[in-house]
Amino acid sequence: MPHVAVDDKLREECGVLGIFARGLDVVRLGYFGLFALQHRGQESAGLAVSAGEGIALHKGLGLVSEAFNESHIAALAATNPHIALGHVRYSTAGPSDLDNSQPLYDSGDYDQGDGSPSRTIPLALAHNGNLVGMERLKAELAAQGAVFGTTSDSELILVLLRQYLTADLKEALIMALNKVRGAYSLVLCTNNELIGVRDPQGFRPLCLGRIGDGYILASESAAIEALGGELWRDVEPGEMVVIDDTGVHFSRFAEAKPSSCIFEYVYFARNDSIIDGQNVYEARVALGRRLAEEQPVIADLVISVPDSGTPAAIGYAACSQLPYVEGLVKNRYVGRTFIQPGQALRELKVRLKFTPNPSVVRGKRIIIIDDSIVRGTTMKLLVSTLRQAGASEIHVRVSCPPYIAPCHFGIDTPSTVELVATRYDTEGIRRMIGADSLGYLSKEGMLKVLAGGQRQFCLGCFTGEYPLPLPHEERAEARRAEEDWGDVRG
Repeated sequence: MPHVAVDDKLREECGVLGIFARGLDVVRLGYFGLFALQHRGQESAGLAVSAGEGIALHKGLGLVSEAFNESHIAALAATNPHIALGHVRYSTAGPSDLDNSQPLYDSGDYDQGDGSPSRTIPLALAHNGNLVGMERLKAELAAQGAVFGTTSDSELILVLLRQYLTADLKEALIMALNKVRGAYSLVLCTNNELIGVRDPQGFRPLCLGRIGDGYILASESAAIEALGGELWRDVEPGEMVVIDDTGVHFSRFAEAKPSSCIFEYVYFARNDSIIDGQNVYEARVALGRRLAEEQPVIADLVISVPDSGTPAAIGYAACSQLPYVEGLVKNRYVGRTFIQPGQALRELKVRLKFTPNPSVVRGKRIIIIDDSIVRGTTMKLLVSTLRQAGASEIHVRVSCPPYIAPCHFGIDTPSTVELVATRYDTEGIRRMIGADSLGYLSKEGMLKVLAGGQRQFCLGCFTGEYPLPLPHEERAEARRAEEDWGDVRG
C-alpha cells in the first residue's frame, strides 16, 4: 500500500552517512547518525561496516528505531569495524521493499583482465538523488549479461563499477560516473576506504566533518554535529573525497556546474544544518522577512504550520512587528500510516496532527505562514479548522514561489496535474483553500535572500526549466499526463 503523506509535503528520497574512525564505535555512531538524518527518509534504514576483511550489512524497513534492535547493533559491532556506511530511504512509489533499501552491497570477484588471479573487492554504496534517462543504458548492460537485483536507479552505478573494476577503483568510479546523468551524492566503502562523491551540479548536499582522528561524510552537517563531530567543509560539485589510513584526499572528476536544489533551504534540510556555507535556519528566517516586505497584510498575529513553516513565520512577524504565537499545536506522534487513504482519513489525520488553539486565534485576524503549498488539501483543512476555532480573518503567506513542476533530481513530487499551482492562479488557489488572502514569495526575492543572488540553484520546480535536459521518455510521459488531465477537465 502506498505511503500516506499526512501533511501533504514533498518528500526527500534519502540521506547518506559515512564514518571512518579507528578506535571509535563506528556502528553506534552510524546508528545515531541515521537518527539525525531521519527526516530525509522514513521507509527503510541500513548500515554497512568494514573492519578491513569484507563488509557486514544490516538493513530493514521502517524508521531507524524499527529497522534496528540491539542484537543487530551488537552483531555489527562484534566485527570491530573502523568504517560505517549508512542510509535512510524514502520510496517514491508504492511500498518500500528490502531489495531496494540501501546500502547496496556487492561482494563479487573481479577479473584483472591480464590473466592473473581475480581479486575480491567488496563494495557498499549509499545514494541520495535520482539518475535520469538511464533506461537505454540499463537495457544495454542487461543485454551484455548484467544482472540487476533491484529496481533502484542506484544499482546502475554499482553494475557499472563491476564492469570497470579491472581498473583502479577510483578510476573505475570515474568511468562509471561518466556514464550517468542526474543527481547523486554518493558514499561508498570498500575494505579500507570511504569515498564520497557529489555530482557536477551539486543537486543534493554532502559535507565532510572531523571526529577525533576520524572523519564523517553526511548529507547534512546536523548529523556531524549530533555525533560530536565538527563540520570541515562541503564536498564540492564534481568532487571526489577518498578517506583511508593515510588521510583525506580530494580530487575533481568533473567540471563543476553548480545548480544545487533551492528547496533544501525552503523545506528539506534540518534547521540546524549548514549547506554550502549557508545556515538553513537563518536562510528561512530571512525568507520570512522578505515575504513580509513583498506580501504585507493588516493583521493581529502571525502563526505557522509547524514545524517547517516556523522559521519563516518568525522572520515575517519580526519584520511586520506583529507577535508570533503558537496558533496551531502539532501532535508529533501522528506519523506514517500504511492504511489505504480515503478523503475522510486524510482529513482526520490532518486534524489530529494540527490542532488550532482557540484561545489564541478566536476573534483575531491571523497570518498563517507555510514553506510551500503542494496540492493545497492540507492548507484548505487548516483554514477551515482555524475558522471553526473563531479566527475572524485568515491570510495565508508562503515563503517560496508557486510549485508548478515535478522534480527529476531526488524529490518525490506528485504528478504535475496534482500540483495545485498548475491548475489555478493565485486567486484561484485562494478561493480553493478558503483564505481571505494568499501571497507567495517571488522568485527574485527568494534568490536575493539566498546568498544575495550570487549562487546558482536548480529552480525547476518553480519554473519548469532544469539545469540538465530531460530525456525524451520523461518529456513524453509529462505530455501524456497533461493530455489525460485535459481530457478529464474537458
